[in-house]
Amino acid sequence: MVQYKVTVFTGDRLNSTTLNNVYIKLVGTDGESDRKWLMGLKGASSFVRGAVSKFKVSCSTSLGNLVLIELDKQSLPLFPEDDWFCAKVEVKSPEGDIYSFPIYRWITDSKVHRFRDGKALRVFEDNHHLGRYSRQQEIQQREEDYRWDAYAEGIPHSLKAQNPIFLPSEVQFSFTKTTEFVYTASTGLTELKLKGLDNRKEKWDNIDSINRVFCCKKTEISEYVQEHWKEDAFFGYQFLNGVNPILIQCCTTLPSNFPVTDDMVFPRSRCNLADEMKKGNIFLCDYKLLDGVKANTINGKKQYLMAPLVLLHKDPDNKLMPIAIQLKQTPSDDNLIFLPTDSEYDWLIAKIFVRSADFNHHQLNAHLLRTHLLAEVFAVSLLRNVPMVHPLYKLLKLHTRYTLQINFLARRLLISEIGAFTQFASSGGEGMFTILKRSVSSMTYSSLCMPDDIAERGLEAVPNFYYRDDGLKVWDIIHRYGIPQTFTCVTELVKFVTMVIFTCSAQHAAVNSGQYDYGGWMPNTPISLQLPPPTTKGTTSEATMLATFPDVNVTVQGMATMWLLSKQSSDFVPLGQYPEEHFIEEIPRKILKDFQMELEDLSLVIKARNKRLEVPYTYMDPAELENSVAI
Repeated sequence: MVQYKVTVFTGDRLNSTTLNNVYIKLVGTDGESDRKWLMGLKGASSFVRGAVSKFKVSCSTSLGNLVLIELDKQSLPLFPEDDWFCAKVEVKSPEGDIYSFPIYRWITDSKVHRFRDGKALRVFEDNHHLGRYSRQQEIQQREEDYRWDAYAEGIPHSLKAQNPIFLPSEVQFSFTKTTEFVYTASTGLTELKLKGLDNRKEKWDNIDSINRVFCCKKTEISEYVQEHWKEDAFFGYQFLNGVNPILIQCCTTLPSNFPVTDDMVFPRSRCNLADEMKKGNIFLCDYKLLDGVKANTINGKKQYLMAPLVLLHKDPDNKLMPIAIQLKQTPSDDNLIFLPTDSEYDWLIAKIFVRSADFNHHQLNAHLLRTHLLAEVFAVSLLRNVPMVHPLYKLLKLHTRYTLQINFLARRLLISEIGAFTQFASSGGEGMFTILKRSVSSMTYSSLCMPDDIAERGLEAVPNFYYRDDGLKVWDIIHRYGIPQTFTCVTELVKFVTMVIFTCSAQHAAVNSGQYDYGGWMPNTPISLQLPPPTTKGTTSEATMLATFPDVNVTVQGMATMWLLSKQSSDFVPLGQYPEEHFIEEIPRKILKDFQMELEDLSLVIKARNKRLEVPYTYMDPAELENSVAI
């Protein structure tokens, strides 16, 4: 007889414990053990939260190289079946070899579950004895668990699920995440001290009323936004370092539908557009994706959504200053070009329409499509098609954490017929799907790869562009990490995997984390507007602006939603941290440690720089980046 020493690690998660009987079978290249009941000296406490329990499995002869284990649990008579989160199992063979089986899964039923050795020995194809344990069985099961669904025509497919409780247990929220999310979602208005305002469908009567509501919950940056939202320099700054930094581009030729002249933008100045464009000092933001989109009806009132063109100039102080705004795509007599030389409220109203357009463009294109929906495609593809022991699975699994459930909730709570975005944003409803379809058709692979995207938009040299500066460093660190040595020659695979990790972590943080910072003060980011823009200059006033702003209930619903989407969970896992030890080999573990050290160094550099900035840019700080699209 020979003995195998088995160590079982129960996860340190809430409700990880099982009181069911646990059984194991060892499978090797030369045979398999009997199914063994794991009963040890600890008795019922062998599989409590955080437990490390040791057992012995006896076999008549050596099993050769261990390639997988079978685990199952069975409830006792009169006791209910419970869920068990098993972290990993280690087995020491009679020959002294140690085999590690990473699991990190909830086992919720009494079925037999198979897990392969973490080193993924390729022995199945050549061994008749192991034929019935084919890797194809794992893939077939995953294809059953992760089925594609079409939420709407023309947008990326999603996971088929009727309810979060029916999602595979391995991708569901933790108890902590569920509790915090439900609490914040259900008490957001109360937490922001806005309860009672969510049913008020009247217009704002003065700025002080908006201020009193906003004062209930501020952040350091949202307070700065409130103080500076009218300023041209801050308006320009947000195109670089606000929540939608993917639209601005260097302008080398004026669009034919934007008839701006030198006299308009450089009156009494030696500057001219042609020279400034040659110098790389002119920038354009074009919201053509919004052109002709049917705007929402909110509180029984038609809303307005423009498709602006915005021209900006880098001045001698390296500030990005708006110099012309056209609110509709097609030039006409009533489609005015607004200028900084116009009256105070003409110019301010034009900027407000741009900021409202930016909100809708950002939420549907930069945020929903380019992070959430793409991350779901990546997650379902990975979980359907890649075995647990494959290096790419090990590398990418943690970057799918919570994504499938948060996207399910987004479809139910935000963009469904009764969702907050559908009800209260000017692009909600029919317009939302128009914009999403256009965004999908205009999306390119290079636009998802930050170095390519920055180069294509001509933004390599624009100053004070912290999204670019921090993002390129994070991209480079990710690019150097994580691909096993055998893949280093496959440069396109390295680039693609980098894009996936960057999209699910850094890019999502860049377009998500600052939502309340920049949108909490509604005048800076109105989610909808209920008057059309002026068609004659000199007719606007503060009263016009207040009448254009969204109603009170629309404002507070927007604030509560942005607060929810910006709030970090207490079980947040930052980029580079991998609580689940899927890589057991020495070289990948060394690479991971180097990756973590590089991220820590970058975090220190960013924190030091931010101390010198009037408006700190924290969204690409690795210490603040979540590993996955989890909120």
